[in-house]
Amino acid sequence: MAATETAIFILAILVLLVVAFIFGQIYATKISVAKRIREADAESKKIKQTAVADADSLKKEKLIEVQDEWYRKRQEFDDQTKNTRVQIKGEQDDLLKKERGIEQKADVIARKEKEITQMEAQALLRKQEADKKNEQLDGIIKMQNERLESIARLTTEEAKKLLMENMMEQAKVAVAQRIREMKEVAETQAKEQAKQVLIQAVCRANVAQVVESTVTAVKLPSNEMKGRIIGREGRNIRTFESISGCEVLIDDTPNTIVLSGFDPVRREIARMALESLVTDGRIHPGRIEDVLEKARRDFDETATSFGEQALFDAGIHGANIELSKLLGQLKYRSLHGQNLLQHSIETAAIAGAMAAELGVDVQLTKRAAIFHDIGYAANRSDQPHAVVGAELARKYGEHNIIQQAILFHHEEPMIAHPINVIVFVANQLSKARPGAQRDTLQMYIQRLQKIETIALSFQGVKAAYAVAAGREIRIMIDALIADDTRALQIADEIAHRIESEVEYPGQVKITVIREFRAMDMAK
Repeated sequence: MAATETAIFILAILVLLVVAFIFGQIYATKISVAKRIREADAESKKIKQTAVADADSLKKEKLIEVQDEWYRKRQEFDDQTKNTRVQIKGEQDDLLKKERGIEQKADVIARKEKEITQMEAQALLRKQEADKKNEQLDGIIKMQNERLESIARLTTEEAKKLLMENMMEQAKVAVAQRIREMKEVAETQAKEQAKQVLIQAVCRANVAQVVESTVTAVKLPSNEMKGRIIGREGRNIRTFESISGCEVLIDDTPNTIVLSGFDPVRREIARMALESLVTDGRIHPGRIEDVLEKARRDFDETATSFGEQALFDAGIHGANIELSKLLGQLKYRSLHGQNLLQHSIETAAIAGAMAAELGVDVQLTKRAAIFHDIGYAANRSDQPHAVVGAELARKYGEHNIIQQAILFHHEEPMIAHPINVIVFVANQLSKARPGAQRDTLQMYIQRLQKIETIALSFQGVKAAYAVAAGREIRIMIDALIADDTRALQIADEIAHRIESEVEYPGQVKITVIREFRAMDMAK
């Protein structure tokens, strides 16, 4: 019994020892795990600190690179600006020199006028001499007729026919030569006077040109404003686009959105309204409608002020307030890259200078010139802008001459009031001067092809080449079909065809080349 109890006691002690050992191992493992966790935390903190330090270093390096790039771009911009200023200064000096030269040539014009008067008197004397020679020629022809009848034993009718054929051939040559001489003299004198008048008019009108596009950029205070403009589920931007008639383009460009539309007036109203909404900060459909309506009223006031300022600068007074508003709206419209308000002001300046040189009513001429493109502001597609402009001038009480000048400012007047002719020429000068309008490649090629086609349509023309950007055409004719007299006639007829069928800036020089080569071989 005692042995059994001793065995149980020993067994209990062994169990206690095993349990104690197991708990000891568990406690040691727990301590080891806690130590590893602390080491892992320390290692992670160390890695995090290292990563933060590396990121800061990389950020500083990138910032330095960006600053260096910005400084380089700034230096390039400053250099370009400096060169541009130097170039503009040189151009201004050249313009001043040319203006002084033009003033010095005023006396030359007076002398030319006196010479023309003398030449007219000489031409009258030559005409009288020609009449006397014609009488003498009639007597000689009569004597020749009688001699032909007696010598050739021809009937009177046959002799007349033979004589007429001979005389017609001689007369054609003489008339062609005489026409060529008189035409050269007249063109030389007319060109000299026209050049003086046009040069003075153009040089007095130095108006800058503005090239418009179909988009307008609007700056935002932050990119967060883009989300407010879009609105919940896009309702704000849809409301704005439907009321304004312009498309709102939002991309990744920082702090900027773009308004797109072909109507520059609507685009300007949309820009004013959007800037007002961004400044105010309250953007919702009801607010958008109110702000756009206010922007339309503000735009009308702004356009009216632009129109009144343009009329004031041109020295024109007493115009209807609606015409002033329509004229101011031309500031936001362009044609082939040429701002229409600047074009109207320049046309008025050129027309006024020409009217002063020619002794025509300057005020009435400038008034007709500055309103000649007013039809574009009405934004009507059912009729040409010239017809619409003439209707507006009649509606707001402008003079009949002004109405006619507006109506026909795109048609070369044959028999009309001098103001119509001046407005037509001033409009062409403002459009045709270098840099005023953009000419597309397609239009340029079509003009060259049309000029060559006109030349090739004449009998005897073998080849035609438009050169010097369409300012000259060289024509090769068949020497066996056309003689020198016919070459003169072909040049004159082609010039008339080009004037009536082709629209072109400046002048087109027609050069007709007739060449005959005789070849043989000596054996």
